[in-house]
Amino acid sequence: MFCVAVPLVVGIVVFLPQYHHLAANIVVIALSSLGAVEFAGLIKKTGAKIPLVEAAILGATAPLSMTLVAVLDMNSQIVPSILILSALWVMVSRIFSSKEKLKDVLGYTVAGLSVILYPGLFLLWIIPMTRWDNATQIICLFLLIVIANDSVAWVFGMLFGKNNRDIIPASPNKSIAGYAGGLSASVLIGFIAVTLLPDIFSPTRLLLPRPIAGFLLGLFVGIAASLGDLSESALKRSVSTKDSGNIIPGRGGVLDSIDSIALAAPVFYAVYWFIFR
Repeated sequence: MFCVAVPLVVGIVVFLPQYHHLAANIVVIALSSLGAVEFAGLIKKTGAKIPLVEAAILGATAPLSMTLVAVLDMNSQIVPSILILSALWVMVSRIFSSKEKLKDVLGYTVAGLSVILYPGLFLLWIIPMTRWDNATQIICLFLLIVIANDSVAWVFGMLFGKNNRDIIPASPNKSIAGYAGGLSASVLIGFIAVTLLPDIFSPTRLLLPRPIAGFLLGLFVGIAASLGDLSESALKRSVSTKDSGNIIPGRGGVLDSIDSIALAAPVFYAVYWFIFR
């Protein structure tokens, strides 16, 4: 399933660029919504509950609002406006709960605000990339850096990680060799991109040599991708859960597949903007 999903997502970016990559934006919205539902499921194990339909809607608000800006060219202030309205709904919608249900209001509020934040508020940073010149190549580079990090980390961990695992309690099966291999792959992808496509990936804001620029892009995004994986592992381990869901055979849930992408997206956006825009 995962081997099908990755080429499918890349294919959507490459072959459906119309309307500022509307198809890719819809995928981001859907993944944010599904991820929020899974996150609500994890939060429920702490006693904080929110209806799953509500979690799905709240989880979609951040990328949906950014899509309105990217595709329909609406005022960018709509993003914080919709997020604030979503938070207001969470804060006031249970004011008139019955006495029996008032004990659940704090848990609902915590869960509601949480699913607005994760993963949608992180994934939305993919959407403004779609308005950049050469958006297709830029988004593909972002995905390749993250996917290479995850894939090579797994291979290196299997081959060389036997005696250097259990360094981080949140993810004891991960190894130093895996992290080193994944980060090296991210850096290599960044270096290759600036070497083969200098017209697209040339430093403008900071006059760095192209190899250094590619190195820094791959380094920071690779680190963020690894931290994204670890942060989701910590969330799951805190509630003694192996997978966030079972929607993807062999991978677990949506969050298990997009955790690295989510935390890497704002980092890629910031570093690329700071160096190349």
